[in-house]
Amino acid sequence: MINVVRSLVFYIGYFSAMLIIGVLFLPIAPFLPLAARYRLLNLYNYFLIMWFKVACGVRYDIQGRENIPDEPCVIQANHQCEWETVFLQVMKPPVCTVLKQELLRIPLFGWGLRLLRPISLDRSKPARAMKQVLTQGVARLGAGLSVLIFPEGTRVDPGIRKRYNKSGSVVACRAGVAVLPVAHNAGERWPGRHWVKRPGVLRVRIGAPIQTSGRTPDEVLVDVEAWIEGQLQEISDIPRPAV
Repeated sequence: MINVVRSLVFYIGYFSAMLIIGVLFLPIAPFLPLAARYRLLNLYNYFLIMWFKVACGVRYDIQGRENIPDEPCVIQANHQCEWETVFLQVMKPPVCTVLKQELLRIPLFGWGLRLLRPISLDRSKPARAMKQVLTQGVARLGAGLSVLIFPEGTRVDPGIRKRYNKSGSVVACRAGVAVLPVAHNAGERWPGRHWVKRPGVLRVRIGAPIQTSGRTPDEVLVDVEAWIEGQLQEISDIPRPAV
């Protein structure tokens, strides 16, 4: 019952902050340079990370911040819930996220997201979506933004393993930038398919950049998947399935 009460309190703050940010900052954001726009709209993400910790009894164990490069890169992480999409926005801004286009239609949230130059995909047209990721991803990196791509393609519950997609590695190789791998167990604290949050330790591991120069996307993907899955074996409370 305590987790239900904590979750209710959390969502009161969650939606209240979204409304306040939406009303006060969204009208201003379009007129700001991109970097300033990120700083302004990321205030909501910073609040959400803090509020989740306070309201739901979560402790953060984040290691590897020293591995984050100064230059743009392709960030690849496992995808379990909403929390990591928030954290990865503030981990290395400005970052362009590859996401499904339906998210941009959500009132306030989607409107703000649209201002951050995401790559929105129509999943019903996979060939077109892949071309869009490659073209726009390389362009965003060239403009000084990092690109966030979840190689699993969709949310995957803790304890489940899904085949990794190589689109992120292809973008990194074409742009000549490194891949920054990130592993976390956020879905154990913030279940992707249930609104009740769970207290405990939320662990994040940020790996050393994986270089792409002179390598194929398949070779890079092998390293990305091996690193993320190896870290998940260590930080997950729910056992990982055998390969």
